[in-house]
Amino acid sequence: MNIYAFNSTVMLLVLVVLLAIKGFAFINALTYSAEAYEAAGKLTKQAWCAITGLGFAAQLILINSSPLGIIHLVFTIASLVYIADVRPALAEVTSGRR
Repeated sequence: MNIYAFNSTVMLLVLVVLLAIKGFAFINALTYSAEAYEAAGKLTKQAWCAITGLGFAAQLILINSSPLGIIHLVFTIASLVYIADVRPALAEVTSGRR
């Protein structure tokens, strides 16, 4: 197997996974009310939608760049923070009601 083909396949897989993470975080951030963010004691809905939305947009715009670039990594970490910290807090506050 050609090492370059393997590397390209791995990078494509990483790109797709990171795009899915950012897309999920952005769409999920849109689904909760602004009051839920305040009740959970997190940043505002506008802030989280902007952070996750910019990350998703940057991933789409810079699709030909390395998915391991600094911009992609920063927004991936932000999306993972949203998924791991903010989303559970919002779910707890809303108790399944959005």
